[in-house]
Amino acid sequence: MADFPDIVGASLRARFVSLGVKPGEVEERFVRGTGAGGQKINKTSSTVWLQHGPTGVEVRCQRERSQTLNRLLAWEELADKLEWRKQEAKNQAQAARELKRRQNSKKSRGQKIKMIQTKKHRAKIKAKRSGGFED
Repeated sequence: MADFPDIVGASLRARFVSLGVKPGEVEERFVRGTGAGGQKINKTSSTVWLQHGPTGVEVRCQRERSQTLNRLLAWEELADKLEWRKQEAKNQAQAARELKRRQNSKKSRGQKIKMIQTKKHRAKIKAKRSGGFED
């Protein structure tokens, strides 16, 4: 079984393990960078591209000139993105449960009184509309 690269430290490994990411699920490539930088950027493959297969999350890092440093930054960014996605899914599930709870809860006495007052007020406004046009 493949393992995480040596560049990935113990704390970063722990983050991936807690996320349930296996080393074989992440595809790592080194590509030539784009943009300003002249001959250096055109000759070296210092840009690191990572893709987590099951989720399809992609990370591309060319912040630094060093491939090693870009590699570390890319792995950290991948962990951040995967954690964000996991947290976002948890937040959406919580929001859905909260919405269902609010929809199914009974209205308080004050809410019912206010709703009836609003309905009566709207009815008065609508009643005034029909009085002006007679043939």
